[in-house]
Amino acid sequence: MREEVLASMAIDTVVLVPVWHEAAYLFSEQERAALAWTEEVSRVSETHASDATCAAAAAVFSENDLVDLTLTIAAMNAINRLGVSFRLKPRARADA
Repeated sequence: MREEVLASMAIDTVVLVPVWHEAAYLFSEQERAALAWTEEVSRVSETHASDATCAAAAAVFSENDLVDLTLTIAAMNAINRLGVSFRLKPRARADA
């Protein structure tokens, strides 16, 4: 998955993902919707996955793709929470 993402996006865009709000013009409508939905789902206790953001994502993703995106977000959040809970440190890839 990592390789697919990096192959499909310019590195200049990838490094701007953390500040995508400020660099929104560099991202497609679908990418902006995915980033906004990711923030909403990741911070669901604060955002309650707003109807507006859900509708924006549903407008540019098929139902199946939105389910897949949401499951991917949930999985990454679970992995991150496990890593934090068990004090795991990020590692470089072995083949890097």
